Amino acid sequence: MTNTYLSNLFGLKDKVALVTGGTGVLGSAMCKSLAMAGARVAILGRRKAAADALAEEIIAHGGEAIGISADVLDRSQLESAKEIILQRFGTLDILVNAAGGNIPGAVVQPDKTFLDLKMDDFQRVVELNLNGTVLPAQVFGEILIRHKKGVIINISSMTAYRPLTRVVGYGVAKSAISNFTQWLAVELVKKFGEGIRVNAIAPGYFLTEQNRNLLTHTDGSLTARGQAIIQSTPYGRFGEPDELCGTLLWLCSDASKFVTGVIVPVDGGCTSYAGV
Repeated sequence: MTNTYLSNLFGLKDKVALVTGGTGVLGSAMCKSLAMAGARVAILGRRKAAADALAEEIIAHGGEAIGISADVLDRSQLESAKEIILQRFGTLDILVNAAGGNIPGAVVQPDKTFLDLKMDDFQRVVELNLNGTVLPAQVFGEILIRHKKGVIINISSMTAYRPLTRVVGYGVAKSAISNFTQWLAVELVKKFGEGIRVNAIAPGYFLTEQNRNLLTHTDGSLTARGQAIIQSTPYGRFGEPDELCGTLLWLCSDASKFVTGVIVPVDGGCTSYAGV
């Protein structure tokens, strides 16, 4: 009885989940965990070959998945992706907005100042992270609104709690995502009922494709910035991608049925630590 209860509470059997940015380090781990929990997973990324390869890996382990190529800033591509999902799975229950990233021009380098910030690159980073969350929420959220049920999970960041030096564009965008998550949670429940929930995960410090060169040397040793981050994390290490997945499954499942509008840090204690 206990196993059945837990499976019903945390399981996602027959749910349909879409993960944008699903081919990234964190997105890939999320796709795999959703499939292991029983969900049928649509993996959306700009690299179709990478999305297909991840889908094949999930299928090889007994799951169900498809790879889809689309740019999260292109509404027409997202609409086409929505049609593919509906044709294949018939519906959508879960949207995970994991697409995002940073570019060098939106970072203030140590030998530069705020006056050197490239505004075009700043705008591109804000668009990728913020608009790349809002637009998929509109396009795919239409399915959830139509059925008056479903879950949206956004990805915030430690930079939304405490601004980090140098990464100004990324920090501004992630702060906005936290605000948008709370706004959208209230908007949807007030207008469409409690069946649609919106929450966010704020990962601590994880090594990804975007930050690896910033935090580690080619031999794997830490840069000065990497050392500073480890020192600010009580666990004394970077997070592992799989360590996001328990929180993800909780927020996607009925185990969090009365939870909406929250941003959950998964950070090894970073947000609780004053450094002394």
